[in-house]
Amino acid sequence: MTVTASARMSELLHATSVRQVRLVCGVILFAYVVSHFLNHALGNISVDAMEVGVYYHTTFWQFLPVAIVFYTAALTHMGLGIYALYQRREFRWRAIEPLQLALGLSIPALVMAHVIGVRLGQTLFGHEKLYPQELYLFFVASPGRVWTMTILLVIAWVHGCIGIYFWLRLKPFFTRAAPYLLAAAVLIPTLALLGIYQGGRSVMSDAEDAQWRANNVTQRQLGTAAEADTLDRISNGLTYGYFGLLGLVLLARGARALRERRAGMIALSYGNGKTIRVPKGLSVLEASLRHNVPHASVCGGRARCSTCRIRIIGDHAALPEPSQREAFVLARVGTTDPSIRLACQLRPDSDLSFFQLFTPHTLSANAHASTPARIGQERYLVSLFVDMRGSTQLAEKRLPFDTVFIVNRFLGAVSQAVIENGGQPNQFVGDGMLALFGLTADPRTACRQALTAVASIAAHVDELNEILSHDLRQPIRFGIGVHGGEVIIGDIGYRDHIVFTALGDAVNVAARLQDMTKTLACEAVVSEEVRRTAGLPDDALPQQEVAIRGRDEPMLVRIVADSRLLSALVDGAARVAA
Repeated sequence: MTVTASARMSELLHATSVRQVRLVCGVILFAYVVSHFLNHALGNISVDAMEVGVYYHTTFWQFLPVAIVFYTAALTHMGLGIYALYQRREFRWRAIEPLQLALGLSIPALVMAHVIGVRLGQTLFGHEKLYPQELYLFFVASPGRVWTMTILLVIAWVHGCIGIYFWLRLKPFFTRAAPYLLAAAVLIPTLALLGIYQGGRSVMSDAEDAQWRANNVTQRQLGTAAEADTLDRISNGLTYGYFGLLGLVLLARGARALRERRAGMIALSYGNGKTIRVPKGLSVLEASLRHNVPHASVCGGRARCSTCRIRIIGDHAALPEPSQREAFVLARVGTTDPSIRLACQLRPDSDLSFFQLFTPHTLSANAHASTPARIGQERYLVSLFVDMRGSTQLAEKRLPFDTVFIVNRFLGAVSQAVIENGGQPNQFVGDGMLALFGLTADPRTACRQALTAVASIAAHVDELNEILSHDLRQPIRFGIGVHGGEVIIGDIGYRDHIVFTALGDAVNVAARLQDMTKTLACEAVVSEEVRRTAGLPDDALPQQEVAIRGRDEPMLVRIVADSRLLSALVDGAARVAA
């Protein structure tokens, strides 16, 4: 057990990158911002409600272990942001990335005075600045400060939302969750700003009362002029120091660029005849960006995917060793060949020849995200394999063109049934077809669509048999396998022979289930995963455990002797769910 725990810890450390540390710190800070914004939103009720809310807010965030984590995350996130300003050589991925960095770097300068005035004022002088005091300062004593605070709130929120977007955009659930996340991203800051405005109006009205000022605007709460001057000097000094640090980073960037030019240039050959010359120190992907060379990269050079992989041509022994993050990503995709590297992580210091393993689908490297789903995306899909039975015997007794005609009529009937039920015909292999469900639907809907499509296929084939009854000695029969799960969808192929399809265990299992309809003497075999996700009753279909080639454990499936019954079962499950 100790060895296992140690191995897991070692794997975790190898999988951790600077970007992941920045992400974790950013999520902690964003949680604080959300809590603070919700507290501001209580101003739409009353200032008293804001004070009640801030009690619970500060109770949690000033709890010592939480406070240590929070301030550590804040300092780490700020430090990594400054490091990103130095480390990132190219900002041409998309305008949103340099915008996120610029907004993030502006936050410390804007928030410095507020943090010093509230937190350090409490620590050094015992000030008690709560909502009445802060709103009084913003709306009565120094009205101009409210605009600075508004700008800070908007910048902090936009910066955090961009980070959350970059984190979640490649997740399988993001498409379904995006409308709700967008609603929250708009409503929370809107309610917060309205709450501050309503609270400020209330304080402006209350401030006309001498008794209110005697209770809420005292030296104990706001401090003396000398104490305020001390806090201002500290705030100004830290702000100037922060700007000086940013200036040093920019000087360091210039010095690095000068040093790289003096160190000489290297040639990168892309294997298609194109060669570029770049300074030493650039990653291969950054070099593609700089020279506008198309290069696939779904994650934007964050080492969160492997679509920028390249294969080195020639000797690769002199290349720098893969970083921990690069080694982890390559191991995750099963790559053990040392000549395969991530272009976003490899920084060669000598001439290099390579070719890209993924064909870029964009005009330039900085436009990579225009069709990310076509390059590769993981999501839940339902795979439906259907195969025409007896086509070999059919071909033996007919002219080839007659056989092709009948097979095409069969595939046309099957495709029509799939499309009518929200699916997409994907691959045609001989007299069989793979259809995909869930490209634009949630898993439950996709499972129900696939099951309804099975019933529709049976109905369409019945119609086809009736139309061709004069020419068929036996009616056309079919077998269908249905299974759902996480797959990779993207463009597969070479040059002009590229098709959009799905790869993964779920697709393979659906094909195996279709084969089993022959031995189980049924029209369709549906996995228990699809039955359960679709919400069909447990006793709706006969069940059986079957061995799947390539799997160690048996699999529970449902036998469908008559596919036409599935439509009624799905309709019944939908009515129960409603």
